[in-house]
Amino acid sequence: MILCVAEKPSVAQELAKVLGARTRNEGFFEGNGYAVSWTYGHFCTLKAPHDYDKRLRSWDLNWLPIIPNTFGIKLVENEGSLRQFNVIKTLIQRVDCEQIINCGDAAQEGELIQRWVYQKAGNKKPVKRLWISSLTESAIREGFANLKDSKDYDRLYYAGSARAIGDWLLGINASRLYTVKYGTGKNVLSIGRVQTPTLAMIVNRFLEIEKFNSEAFWELKTNYRNVQFNYDGGRFTEKEKADALLDKISSQVFEIVDFSKNPGKEFSPRLFDLTSLQVDCNKKLNLSADETLKIVQTLYERKLVTYPRVDTTYLPADMYPKIDGILNQLKSYSKEIQPIFEKGLTQTKRVFDDSKITDHHAIIPTGIQAGSLGRDEKAVYEAILFRFLANFYPICEVSNTKVQGKVIEYLFNASGKEILIPGWRVLYDLSDDKEDEKEEEKQQNLPSFELGESGPHLPEIIEKKTQPPKLYTEATLLRAMETAGKQVENEELRELMKANGIGRPSTRANIIETLFKRNYVTRKRKSLIPTTTGVELIQTIEYELLKSPELTGQWEQKLSLIERGQYDLALFLGEMKEMVRQLVQDVKYKPVKKNIGIEETQVKAPKERKPRAKKEKIKESIVVCPKCKKGTIIKGKTVYGCSEWKSGCDYRISFEDFEKGNILIR
Repeated sequence: MILCVAEKPSVAQELAKVLGARTRNEGFFEGNGYAVSWTYGHFCTLKAPHDYDKRLRSWDLNWLPIIPNTFGIKLVENEGSLRQFNVIKTLIQRVDCEQIINCGDAAQEGELIQRWVYQKAGNKKPVKRLWISSLTESAIREGFANLKDSKDYDRLYYAGSARAIGDWLLGINASRLYTVKYGTGKNVLSIGRVQTPTLAMIVNRFLEIEKFNSEAFWELKTNYRNVQFNYDGGRFTEKEKADALLDKISSQVFEIVDFSKNPGKEFSPRLFDLTSLQVDCNKKLNLSADETLKIVQTLYERKLVTYPRVDTTYLPADMYPKIDGILNQLKSYSKEIQPIFEKGLTQTKRVFDDSKITDHHAIIPTGIQAGSLGRDEKAVYEAILFRFLANFYPICEVSNTKVQGKVIEYLFNASGKEILIPGWRVLYDLSDDKEDEKEEEKQQNLPSFELGESGPHLPEIIEKKTQPPKLYTEATLLRAMETAGKQVENEELRELMKANGIGRPSTRANIIETLFKRNYVTRKRKSLIPTTTGVELIQTIEYELLKSPELTGQWEQKLSLIERGQYDLALFLGEMKEMVRQLVQDVKYKPVKKNIGIEETQVKAPKERKPRAKKEKIKESIVVCPKCKKGTIIKGKTVYGCSEWKSGCDYRISFEDFEKGNILIR
């Protein structure tokens, strides 16, 4: 008997159908020489501190840092998981079990989950690896015909182990350190290797907006032949100077000194990886990153799209011969597909590039008919489908026009773009590209101009104000995580920076959701706004390694190098241990300036702040002590304090902070 272990029951069912294992038993399918079982999520986890030493149940600064000599795993305390684990363990230990096929999620975390299960079950049987990118019958059969040796994925497992242990070391030590040192009450101040720098990006953007001082400036424009021209000298910070130039040119003629019309090409957007799909769906469908991930995972399990948790936008060269078959199966979209067949399929490096492929390729449709889909499922599926089709459509051909004029010696510029052959753009609404004023200005329909022509014009001064950066949305935050906090619009450059991004495509949505659950961040429409607790936590953390996206991105790169066999696992863990020791040393003995309270009140979005109402003095009788939750706050000679001070509560707050309302009101 050959035992196959899938990542979840639905996948196991698909594998069992193809393998002919049609008899359903408790926790597995069996037949045709196969037993097909499954996990669902993590059955094993790293041991907790108290598993090494019972005294470590206590959150005490004196026990930090907690760094075990060796790390062990244990079964999760969940009845359903334990029951299913025992099914797998029994199957592994059956005398007739000759081999195990790891059919888990074909990614780093999936490899880790499966290996820990085999390890905990005491497996000594040989293990093969099934590695597929879709759940179609043909893909499954091809995968089983080309099983890999489990050793081929040892480096993937090492990287997954390094990630898990690194997150444990930092999460356990930093969370205990900051909770005990700066927390109030029983609430945990959660610190994470990816979570905290992500929060820092949101908080820093918010504070940047709060501190932003808007300043007025003036732009000089003129209208000639119904075309708006912008003054070449830039903006004015003094209105008097703008007025003086306006007076100088108003009575003079406008003369064309340069005019050019150049052909250009616009390529379709690249195929989707998970992050770009989440960005697109957040912008256009208002879906959260987590919602998009769940939907595309469902589409994958329904065999409609390929494996979604990917970080590449390319296909391997051996996919090219299969494209024709995929297109032919998509009968419901024959109208959109017909132009591709008329043009003929081409193989370009923009789509097919083996050097850009690691474990999986970009997300594309499998060719299976979609059938009945919910509204959001259909929208996400068609986003993937049309992006796929667009990459085989003709290139969009445009005409870029630039014109320059002058009044006396002062130069003015205008530009425009005319779409000559829409190509792939016929699949999309052209207005999607008009994201800001500059883009709209480029869309001016410019007439032909003759060099030397001149005539009257209508100059004007427009007053504007400098604008702060925008609050993060999930779309812009995902992009920032992908590029370690740097603003990168260029697709080529963004591809190069992915190795230094923070988090993995498959985990970024969960990181954002964790920030909501921890009450560090709230949503206001699409904008992400930090809570008071989120702001205070980041302001309290002075240790740069904990909150720097760039430095966290360097860790991610090392994990990626471990996966490729170019960095040593022991060296990475040694660096993490040393960082934790240094962190504890730096923070443990610092004086506490302010404790961090967990509040449910969100910080208001800067753009929607209302004039502050005059604060009323807080009545002492309604203020419950935020520390012991028993006494009330009373006024002393030098500070306010808890009425239960005789019982041991040492809560104190200055007159100034109390009058400002810097206290939790329950």
